[in-house]
Amino acid sequence: MVTLLRQVMTRDPIILRSTDTVRVAAQCMRDNDIGAVLVQEDGSFGIVTDRDIVMRAVADDRDAATTHLGDICTHELCMMDADTLIDDAVQVMRERSVRRIVIVQGTQPVGVVTLGDLAMERDPSSALADISSAPPQH
Repeated sequence: MVTLLRQVMTRDPIILRSTDTVRVAAQCMRDNDIGAVLVQEDGSFGIVTDRDIVMRAVADDRDAATTHLGDICTHELCMMDADTLIDDAVQVMRERSVRRIVIVQGTQPVGVVTLGDLAMERDPSSALADISSAPPQH
């Protein structure tokens, strides 16, 4: 049975610079069929999700070609070690109402675990697992 985050995480997350644009992030997400990219600025990390792009850029009529990721990213990440138990991660996701956990080794991101990843692992017949495992539609 899978018990550790390292066993379900998506490895090698895409890391962009805070000065990269929203358009670059959106293209990376499309091309890699992912819903988030990490954003690096001066040794610290944030995250931009597809929802962030809609809510913090498109809905505010910001130009995707000129808006920097540093202006729309979430700076406070939920981070855990790869050897954290999945049950502990589920509890943290519930308590903090987060959909993604950045997996770190020391201070470096090495993966991402999503709510969908955990659903596929823990309840493969759930609607969330079905949606999460479906092929991309682009």
